[in-house]
Amino acid sequence: MPYSTTIRAERFVFADLREVFAKANEEKSGDRLAGIAASSERERVAAKLVLAEVRLSEIVAQPLIDPDDDEVSRLILDTVDHETFHSLSSMTVGEFREYLLDDAVGEAELRQLHWAITPEVAAAVAKLMSNKDVVLVASKIRTVTRCRNTMGEQGVLGIRLQPNHPSDDLGGILFSTVDGLLFGCGDAVIGVNPATESVETVTTVLHGLTRLIDTYDIPTQACCLAHISTQLASLDRGAPVDLLDIRVVGRIRQHARDHATLLGHL
Repeated sequence: MPYSTTIRAERFVFADLREVFAKANEEKSGDRLAGIAASSERERVAAKLVLAEVRLSEIVAQPLIDPDDDEVSRLILDTVDHETFHSLSSMTVGEFREYLLDDAVGEAELRQLHWAITPEVAAAVAKLMSNKDVVLVASKIRTVTRCRNTMGEQGVLGIRLQPNHPSDDLGGILFSTVDGLLFGCGDAVIGVNPATESVETVTTVLHGLTRLIDTYDIPTQACCLAHISTQLASLDRGAPVDLLDIRVVGRIRQHARDHATLLGHL
């Protein structure tokens, strides 16, 4: 079923929810390369307006990735807390945003939604939020994690350092890492997005970052964000893996996973 809206006499039609989700995103070069980005700011606004009126029940009933073809989608749907979700199902995405931002809604209420919110629902509401909105909602939930250091404590800002290099040159990666550390960044994680998808690259990057962390006794952890199978193969080869980043195929699921964290789903 197509979704549509009109802005100042210009009509915008979206073929399905997947197109609405994609075009409601803020501008990203990856979306443009994939050919799913909004063609203009007006179309982006139109997609957000349409998304704001979609009910949460509709999003869950129409998975963006077919669960018959994707085991992750099937697992998510099979483990959803349907009883808790029922209390939210009639809300639109816009109404759910207002609920999350309500000062009367605190950590206790949000934690009750832990297993009731699918990644797609979390992604949908995040697309209607400003950066300030996202920070405000995330600040309501306190999640403390520990690896080489402790993250998530009250009043502490954790920053990811992302020293990518276009050719995965280890020297360039380490130079960027040191530069970022000098600015006080990188306590959350030093996470590299490799340009090439190979076990050799991931292994080299992880060994290099670990030597840097160990040499200077830096209270942080490292991650090389290749496909999960590539990371596991590097681990089998003896690479020092602090954090495994689980990547799911598809741009829509990528955004869903990123935003699900802020709602405590993952």
